[in-house]
Order: sequence, then structure tokens, then C-alpha cells
Amino acid sequence: MTTVALLVRPAEPGTVLEHLVDSGAATAEEAADLYAAMARDVAVAVRASGAELLVNYRPVEADDPTEPAEDEASLEAVRSLLAPAFDDPDAPRYEVQVGSSLSARVGNTVTHLLDREGVQSAAVARPSAAMLQRRLVDSAAMKLRQSEVVLGPATDGRVSYAAFTEPVDFENAFAQPAVETLTDRGRDAGLDVDYLEMLPVAETPGGFATLVSQLRARRRADLWVPPHTAAVVEDLGLVASADEDGLSVSRD
Repeated sequence: MTTVALLVRPAEPGTVLEHLVDSGAATAEEAADLYAAMARDVAVAVRASGAELLVNYRPVEADDPTEPAEDEASLEAVRSLLAPAFDDPDAPRYEVQVGSSLSARVGNTVTHLLDREGVQSAAVARPSAAMLQRRLVDSAAMKLRQSEVVLGPATDGRVSYAAFTEPVDFENAFAQPAVETLTDRGRDAGLDVDYLEMLPVAETPGGFATLVSQLRARRRADLWVPPHTAAVVEDLGLVASADEDGLSVSRD
């Protein structure tokens, strides 16, 4: 069984999806609502799969981010954020993130799960990958039987999902383009690398515009969409449109 760590933080306005605010796609409050919705959809996908969900939360304030720092306020904020995704909000395991950067936090989590807890495989997912589905989590688990590293390529050279049966050198492992960097780290360690299908991630204005476009298209085609995210996008009247710089998000 794969243990999937959902890297999440309290959805406070001004602290999440800042790039959407800077680009004018959403206000700080709307970005917080979008972040919460995406986190719920990713959590639902993992819980519906054959994997075990670990909610790996980031404290709002930490004197030393390289040391575990229990933060009851942050924990309760994350529990409340994810509550609509679960019948029992206490069902998932919650653990605090440790590390001063994304690469460090992922490395600490994956290495701890593989080496200390002895899980068969460990993966990380982020709220920005709202289109992650149960079938992709299960597909990654199948691919891990043949390859020690399985990555979900995403827009802008990023990754939507990263799974491992063996640790790699995680120092700056998410340097852009992360899909290449993580592949290099896997191959440098003598490991086989495989991939899932490409998904949009809402970590850049372009990635978010791609997500919005796919949500609207899939709804028109009566296909599955992540329900929490799609509902917020529809309520806000967000649409993707093309300009000389590519896709951008505006109001309907």
C-alpha cells in the first residue's frame, strides 16, 4: 500500500495561491476558497483509492521550520478545511511538516515514511492538483511495482504527484522544471522512472487557466470534474480566454 502525504496548510487569505491574486484572477479571499476546495478534492481522490492518506500540514508560524513544531491552531484549521471531504474528519492521520523548503519537506516526509515507518511506497500530492483522480493514484501504485519513481507531469514543467519506493537526493529536487529534476535524481540513484498522464496544476496563472478551461470543457461534455473546485470556479464565474501571452482567467 502507498501512503500519500497531502501537503496542505491553513487556507488563510494572503498565504495561499498568491500568484492568482497577483495576476488578478482572484481576490485573496477567493484564492483561499479555491485552495480549500482543491485540497478537499485531492483528499477525496486519495481516500477513495487503495492508498492511505496522511495529511501533512504546515504550521502558520514556526520558530524553526527544520524542527517539528506542533501548532494546535494550524491543525484545527486544516481539520476544518478538510472536514467537508470526510465523513469523519479524524479518520486521516495528521502530521506536521518539517523543512525550510518544499524540497526539504517532501524529502523529510518521504524518507521518514520509507525508512522509519517501513511503508512499501510513499507519495506526495498537493492541493494545486485538483484533477487528481482515484484511478491515477491506483495507477501510480501499479507502476511502482516496476519502477521505483513515478511522477505525474504537470503544466509548466511541474509535477502533480510524486511517488517513490526508494528515497532519492531531495536537495532542491523540486527546482524547475521539477519533472526533469526529479527524473534526474531518480536516474542518478540508479532507479527506474515512470509517468502518469499530464494534469494541470494551479501553481501558476497559466496552470490555473488550463485547469479552469478543462473544468468548463469537461462539464460541457458531461464528464467527471472535481466537485468542490468546479463549484467554486462556477460560483466565481471564472473563464479562461486566450490573449497574446496565452491563456488567462477572467470573469464570465
